[in-house]
Amino acid sequence: MLIVGLTGNIGSGKSTVARLLESRGVPVIDADVLAREAVAPGTPALAAIIARFGATVIAPDGTLDRPALRHVVFGDPAERAALDAIVHPAVDARRRALLKTQREAGARVVVCDIPLLFEAGLADTMDLILLIDAPRDVRLARIMRDRALTRAEAVAMIDAQLPSEGKRARSAYVIDNDSTLDELRTRFEAVWRAIEHDRVS
Repeated sequence: MLIVGLTGNIGSGKSTVARLLESRGVPVIDADVLAREAVAPGTPALAAIIARFGATVIAPDGTLDRPALRHVVFGDPAERAALDAIVHPAVDARRRALLKTQREAGARVVVCDIPLLFEAGLADTMDLILLIDAPRDVRLARIMRDRALTRAEAVAMIDAQLPSEGKRARSAYVIDNDSTLDELRTRFEAVWRAIEHDRVS
C-alpha cells in the first residue's frame, strides 16, 4: 500500500486537492479531523491539556476552546512544544490505526492530509510527498479573503510555517496552484495519473 503525504502551506489549496482525491474514491486521512477527535471530551489528551494549561482553555460545553488555547501557545515556542507533545502522539496513534484498517481492506493507495507534515517531522513516515504550493502573495490574499483576517494576522499565520521552498526540494511531486480552479484540477489530474502509473502497484 502506497502512503502519500499531502501537504501545503496555509492558503495553498491543499484542502481543495484533498476533496478532488476523495471525489476519485481515494481514502484520505485528514490530520485536522484526527486532531479534533484526539482532544474530544473524555479523551486522555484533553485531560492532559487541562492539566497543563488550565480550565480556561475549555469551553462551557466541555470541548476544547481552540481560540483560547491558540492565544496561550501562539508566539511561545515552549508552550507550543508542550501542546504538541500531548496532541501529536494521540493523532499519530489514530493515523496508524486507520492506515492498518485501510491496509487490511486491501487499499492500494492512501493519502494522509497533513498541513504540518514537515514541521511535525513526519516526512520520513510517508512513501512519497505531494506538495501543493502557491506564491506567498497569492496565499496571503487568499487567507485574508477566506478567513476575514487582517494582513498582520495572515502574515503571522504564514510565518508560523516553514517556507515552501525547502518543502519543494523534499517533495516527489509538486502542484503549483497559482491560477484558476479549473487549472488546478487539470494539474492535479496529470500529477495523480503519474503517481498511479509510476508508484501504485
